[in-house]
Amino acid sequence: MDHLWSPWRYRYLTAARTNQGCIFCDMAAENQDERNLIVHRGVHNFVVLNRFPYTSGHLMVVPFAHSSQLNGIEETAASELMQLVRVAEGHLRGVYRPDGLNIGMNLGESAGAGIAGHIHMHVLPRWTGDSNFMTTIGETRILPEELDVTWRRLSGAFATVRS
Repeated sequence: MDHLWSPWRYRYLTAARTNQGCIFCDMAAENQDERNLIVHRGVHNFVVLNRFPYTSGHLMVVPFAHSSQLNGIEETAASELMQLVRVAEGHLRGVYRPDGLNIGMNLGESAGAGIAGHIHMHVLPRWTGDSNFMTTIGETRILPEELDVTWRRLSGAFATVRS
């Protein structure tokens, strides 16, 4: 049997269990957007790259308000969240030219939320054939772009968005 190693996955699994606060609240409170991979700040939400992406360009729209339920945020925040998802779709299509996109929210740990205490909407580009042997059988992702490059590309695209 062959073994493929993905040490980043171990860091993700252990960090998720040791963090005492809310990772989204913590990163929003810091003034370290590039380090935290935040590409845009709106009035009620921010857009951040997924540190452990499924594909290059995988980002999330996250309300500043801490809530585990979609109905736990104000209507204006929910409206802006969807507006930013739409803007993200346009930027991802423009920057990455994907064949399609996955857009979704997992509410609760049993629904697949990695960070169940703070809602967030995933927006990720997809390409025909990106679920290949390495991903489906090897459980390993091969990303052609480093996160700092992705951050520069998408923060530049989001610079045109008015808050």
